[in-house]
Amino acid sequence: MKLPASGRRVLVSGASRGLGRAVAQAFAANGDRVAVHFGSRAEEARVTLESLDGTGHALVGGDLADPAGAVAVVDAAAEALGGVDVLVNNAAVNLRHPLPETPYEEWVAVWQQHVSVNLLATANLSHLAARRMIDQGAGGRIVNIGSRGAFRGEPDHPAYGATKAAVHALGQSLAVSLAPYGIAVASVAPGFFATERVSSRLEGAEGAAIRAQSPFGRVAEPAEIAEAVLWLASPAAEWSSGTILDLNGASHLRS
Repeated sequence: MKLPASGRRVLVSGASRGLGRAVAQAFAANGDRVAVHFGSRAEEARVTLESLDGTGHALVGGDLADPAGAVAVVDAAAEALGGVDVLVNNAAVNLRHPLPETPYEEWVAVWQQHVSVNLLATANLSHLAARRMIDQGAGGRIVNIGSRGAFRGEPDHPAYGATKAAVHALGQSLAVSLAPYGIAVASVAPGFFATERVSSRLEGAEGAAIRAQSPFGRVAEPAEIAEAVLWLASPAAEWSSGTILDLNGASHLRS
């Protein structure tokens, strides 16, 4: 069996709003069935669910910082959809904690939170979903949401930049180990994109400077990132396994 181009069973973590919502909408518009994961924003996740084209979608709640919570989320998604063909690791935290201003106790707590959610939850969900894909015998796709910050540095959010760099490295390791099973793994590294969470920054005094980071003079829309995720999860993108796709409007170029 081969992974189909549509009609797949897709789990999107952190899909209550923002990029996660856009990713869920892109897969649903493609004819796939989506499990919309949320941590604490149940009502916003329900808005995402109700916005999806097609039928057969599901809401899945759970705390991904808890390894047992990750098991519950994947089990619930697989039960609702009848299996898992695609995993999009989007759930993340991004808390401001510049070293010169952050007390040590807060620093430790913030780092632990970032590692638990951004890195370990991604690793745990990947393990759980991939083992199901292997047992299903039809291949699969894992797409990780990384960040431009993994390459250019994040002075106000160092744990975010570090954990996203680790997510990129994890994806490349899994791309090698899972290829024999027909499972392709890739990551996207977005720059700044417009979501509810950053709307005050874009509308405030720093908005012009943020937009000027790209020579296009704007930031991305979540749907633009979602379209890249959808392609990386497609059968046609198998040979892109292991890639880290920059999506930053030429705001940061790396060799």
